[in-house]
Amino acid sequence: MNNYEALCIIKPDLKDVDIANACKAIVEVLTKQNAVVKKEEPWGKRQLAYRMKKSRDGIYFKVEFQASPDSIAKVRELYALNPEILRVMITKR
Repeated sequence: MNNYEALCIIKPDLKDVDIANACKAIVEVLTKQNAVVKKEEPWGKRQLAYRMKKSRDGIYFKVEFQASPDSIAKVRELYALNPEILRVMITKR
């Protein structure tokens, strides 16, 4: 198991409840892939350097976790299917 961190950008036009559900869904994807979530950090709303899917702003959410290298591709695929997530960057720590 390797240490990873995922930085997710969520759509800014969602309500607070929907944002909380999106963050919860991000963590649930990891736990379903047998990852161990170590830390969750909501960074809040920030301006993007360029437009992503017609959005100028995004809500940042960072998750630190442990997972097997085989499960990372599946996690990226599942995040891509979520319409509330604009972009995800997963890096090995």
